[in-house]
Amino acid sequence: MPKREFPLLLGEWFDRDPMVLLRQTQFTGAAPNVSVAYTINGQPGDLYRCSSQETVRVPVEAGETILLRIINSALNQELYFAIANHRMTVVATDAAYAKPFPTNVLMIGPGQTINVLVTADQTPGRYYMAARAYQTAMNAAFDNTTTTAILEYKSASCGKRNGQVPRPILPALPAFNDTATATAFTAGIRGLSKITVFRKVDVSLYFIVGLGLINCTNPNSPRCQGPNGTRFTASINNNSFVLPTTTSLMQAYYQGIPGVFTTDFPPVPPLQFNYTGNVPRGLWTPSRGTKLYKLKYGSNVQIVLQDTSIVTTEDHPMHIHGFHFFIVGSGFGNFNPATDPARFNLVDPPVRNTIGTPPGGWVAIRFVADNPGIWFLHCHIDSHLNWGLATALLVENGVGPSQSVIPPPADLPQC
Repeated sequence: MPKREFPLLLGEWFDRDPMVLLRQTQFTGAAPNVSVAYTINGQPGDLYRCSSQETVRVPVEAGETILLRIINSALNQELYFAIANHRMTVVATDAAYAKPFPTNVLMIGPGQTINVLVTADQTPGRYYMAARAYQTAMNAAFDNTTTTAILEYKSASCGKRNGQVPRPILPALPAFNDTATATAFTAGIRGLSKITVFRKVDVSLYFIVGLGLINCTNPNSPRCQGPNGTRFTASINNNSFVLPTTTSLMQAYYQGIPGVFTTDFPPVPPLQFNYTGNVPRGLWTPSRGTKLYKLKYGSNVQIVLQDTSIVTTEDHPMHIHGFHFFIVGSGFGNFNPATDPARFNLVDPPVRNTIGTPPGGWVAIRFVADNPGIWFLHCHIDSHLNWGLATALLVENGVGPSQSVIPPPADLPQC
């Protein structure tokens, strides 16, 4: 049992109001500004100018075990995380227990959480905890800096040299494009106990996810500052999701308000092609709409999330509101429904609510649709969400009050 626990929020620091940057990106159609620093609990750490006085410190007694609750709250970046000279043992992901899994490094995507045990079993001293980018989008700008906090043994002597405390040891972090390490880490996580994942699938969905470009009639327009005078967009199954502006999806569903959304979201790509190959330019522009996919209460659902090479292959951290799900399989290239399911893990799959698509690959998830209502499914990279990489699942009511959407409270504020 850990003696103490510490939350570590990994984040990004921008030199302008993030909402101003968001509006700028929405106006120009260009890629978002990259952050100027990463942070741990709001502080960049020793490797940035003028920030070492506020570097976060985690005090430990020699020999004790602590629990770190690590959360990636960054807007647009997957991150590697490591502690110098200390191994971590993963015990939970996204609030679900996992088999203890020892590792020297974590890869954590936006919206994901990982709990690790750390034992202070090294020579008493000061050791950096550090995070830096895992970047999978080709030729895309990113913040290539490193944030740090300090794991500080209480029994460590000051050990001043020439009047200065020596800098802590820095951990070795993978290269920013080390997909092999990220894949090995994700594959090493297993559910805590053996379970029986359903084998009979009632609803099988194949969602291709990725970026796209909108051609502009005037490429020189200030609103067309994407590649070659275009605007960035993103989609699932060729539909770029449009958020309603006046009525929420849930309100429209519960009150039967027409015209807010449709339920014709395609269960498979409308047009089949080599998703991870050289995609013809004519397929890079999706349609737009507020399309939802309807599920019957209690149905056994499988979704294969397939990355595409449109614009670039990329790790997309996909999140579903209202559900945890089993991650039963993943791979690179295009999903093969004839052969890949034979390799699914239906015995001890990890349970998560956010999972990344391997860049140029796919990931398969399963869950039971036992939570009625409308649930957002989206990429947790903030710019991709704003470009339309989303949809929503409409889970119909079952039988009786316990399987139905409860009415809103009487004092619910109006939108």
